[in-house]
Amino acid sequence: MPHAIVGVRQRRQNAAKVPVFAGVGRVQATLSHQPYRKKPKPVLTTFLSIYTLLLAIGILLFGSGLMGTLLGVRAGLEGFSATVIGLVMSAFSLGYIVGAYYCPRLIRDIGHIRSFAVLAAVASAAMILHGLLVHPVIWWILRIITGICIVGLYMVVESWLNSLIHSHANRGRIFSLYMMVTLGALGLGQFLLMLYGPMEMASFAIAALLFSLALVPIAVTRLPQPAEITVPELQLKKMFSISPLGSMGSFVMGIASGSFWGLGALYAHNLGFDEAGIALFVSLVVFGGMILQLPIGHWSDHRDRRKMLMLVSLLGAITALAIYLLAPHSHVALLVAATLFGGFTFSLYSLSVAHTNDHIGHEDVMEATRSMLLLNGVGAALGAIVGGLVMQWAGNEALMLYLAASLASLTLFALYRMRVGRPMDVDQQEAFVVVTRTGPDAVQMDPRASDEEELTDPGINR
Repeated sequence: MPHAIVGVRQRRQNAAKVPVFAGVGRVQATLSHQPYRKKPKPVLTTFLSIYTLLLAIGILLFGSGLMGTLLGVRAGLEGFSATVIGLVMSAFSLGYIVGAYYCPRLIRDIGHIRSFAVLAAVASAAMILHGLLVHPVIWWILRIITGICIVGLYMVVESWLNSLIHSHANRGRIFSLYMMVTLGALGLGQFLLMLYGPMEMASFAIAALLFSLALVPIAVTRLPQPAEITVPELQLKKMFSISPLGSMGSFVMGIASGSFWGLGALYAHNLGFDEAGIALFVSLVVFGGMILQLPIGHWSDHRDRRKMLMLVSLLGAITALAIYLLAPHSHVALLVAATLFGGFTFSLYSLSVAHTNDHIGHEDVMEATRSMLLLNGVGAALGAIVGGLVMQWAGNEALMLYLAASLASLTLFALYRMRVGRPMDVDQQEAFVVVTRTGPDAVQMDPRASDEEELTDPGINR
């Protein structure tokens, strides 16, 4: 009997050494060797993980929005001609193009935080110098410097945001949050003009102060710095052969946006608006773009995109003409028309990018969109110069006629492309995404871009 009891105990001990769920253990061991795949985060969690970067770019563009309007109004009060103002304001886009090529080298050499500090400090000094040295030639040089700094600051933040993308869904959330902060800050920044007015040095100091404060979130961030940053390529011939209408839409949108950002505040000032009215006019155009882009874009997902580009550019031309006709009679009606103008006009760039992406593979989205960004920048530089000449020769009100004619030219080109090209099956079109011109690295956050590699690092969630 004792020997039997010992035998039973021994068998029980041996059985205890064998896992009951051995199959589950093997499955768990297998799963532990699988690559880590980050689950999509809720919107609030995504925001909290990148809030320092969004706060930095928001503060920065708050000041940039003020500066663009402040310079246009101050230049008019100083007696600069419309031609000179157009040339001065076009320098920002020239700086944008130059910076898109040279800032990546700076960021690679000294890192993201130091680059942001250098560029923000230089831009802040440029803001102060605008107020101290009021001369068109000096302002032209300072605007080029500012454009270089702004695109470099965009690159720092955007490449950082790109490093936090773990999945297709996460990319869409980050891209949407970034675009909303960008447009919202630019629109709200206009109202800072009301604090001291365009003739006070304090207005320039506020812009400089905001550029300096943007350093704080970057300096205290705990996010790891990304490893590399790319240099955009500008292949106009290739882009035009892939999508003539998309390329033309990007260029014409550049003309319209360059004219508006460079001369819109001067236009409103010459109509008799005070500081509050000028800020309201510019901001309503921006907010109109925020409100109407999504419904227009979703509508375009279910229709021939060429027809949408034709229709939206036509509506933009009509609302620009309406502003021209309403300006002498009712400022309230003019502001309503300006909101619609911003909604239609600011949607053209997103539609152009979406139309181009319909004709290329996912692996080519980034390079194509970078090229379109720079094409848009070239159009913006030309738009401000030509717009200033038009206002000089034909009067203040002619700015809206110039914008209407530019948008109408896109309408006619879209009609031509509809006649010579075959329509794409709606089911094959890429989904619309709200896009505005920021920096070249923003396109990597575009949900339509391909995932070049699966991210496996679970540690970046701060």
